Amino acid sequence: MGLLNFCRKVDAPTGVTPQLEAFLDGYSIEVMPRTAEKVEDFTTLLPKGTRVYVAHIEGTPIEDMVATAKRLANDGYPVMPHFPARIIKDSAMLENWIAMYQGEAGVDQALLLAGGVTKPHGDFDSSMQLLENGAFDRAGFKRLHVAGHPEGNRDIDPKGGTAMVDEALRWKQTFSETTDADMALATQFAFEAGPIIEWADSLKAAGITIPIHIGIAGPAKLQTMIKFAIACGVGPSLKVLQKRAKDVTKLLLPFEPTQVLTELAAHKAANPDSNIEKVHFFPLGGIKTNATWAIEHGGSSAAPMTPS
Repeated sequence: MGLLNFCRKVDAPTGVTPQLEAFLDGYSIEVMPRTAEKVEDFTTLLPKGTRVYVAHIEGTPIEDMVATAKRLANDGYPVMPHFPARIIKDSAMLENWIAMYQGEAGVDQALLLAGGVTKPHGDFDSSMQLLENGAFDRAGFKRLHVAGHPEGNRDIDPKGGTAMVDEALRWKQTFSETTDADMALATQFAFEAGPIIEWADSLKAAGITIPIHIGIAGPAKLQTMIKFAIACGVGPSLKVLQKRAKDVTKLLLPFEPTQVLTELAAHKAANPDSNIEKVHFFPLGGIKTNATWAIEHGGSSAAPMTPS
C-alpha cells in the first residue's frame, strides 16, 4: 500500500465502526533505533502526519537516536524523542541532546520521563526537573509530553497507591497553566477500558486537564505481551492476559487491542468532552504488525488531522 492510499477515503474494513475509526484518527506510535532498522519504508505503513516517538533505552548511543529521528523527519513524520531524566547526567548533556535533535532532525517536541533506571546517572531524577531546567523552552520546543499511569507506578509509589503520582500530576498541571507549553499525558499501556476511564475521570474531577494520549499495546503473541506487561509494571489489568493464558491453545496466538479500543472509542463518542483524546501505540509485536492492524481497523481510512 503506497503513501497516496493514506490520503484518500477508502472502504472501511469489515467490523470497523465509525467510532473506532474516529478514535484512531491521528494516533501515534513508538519506535526504537533497532526496530526502526527493520522497516524498509515507513511511508507504506504509517499515515502522513503520524507522530512517531523515538524511545531511548539505556545504553543506546545518542547518535543512533538522532539518526533514527532524522530518517523519520525526512520521511515527513513529526518526531518526539524520549528524554529520560535519570540517564541524562547534567544540563550540558541535556542541551547537547536537544541541539543534536534540532540540528539533524528539526525536532521541536519531546516526551519527558524519569526513565527506567533506579539510580540516576547525574543531576536529574524526574521529568519535573527537566521541565524546571528550562532548556526546552530556551530551545523553542512547542510540545512537551509527560508520562501518565492509569494503574499507578510502583517506582514512584513503592508502597502502592497513587499519592506521589498524583502530586506529580498536580505539579505538571500547574506547569502547563503557567507556561506556553502544549502538553499531554502519554500513558503506560493497560488492557481494560473501565479502569482507564475511571482514572481519566478522576483526573478531570481533580482539576488535571492535561489531555490524555492513552497507551495501547499493539498486537503481539500472548507470551510476548505478558512478558512486556510484567516488565513494564502493568497493574490489575494484567489479569486480562492471565485469564486468556489459562487456555494453552491461545498462548501462541496474537493478542489484539480490539476490545479495549472499541470500548474506549464508544466512551469517547458518548462523551466527546472526555480528556482521553488520542491513542498511542506500543508496537510490542513489531511496527509492521501494529501498523497493519491499525490500517485494518480504520486507522488510515482518511488522511489524519495534524496530531494534537
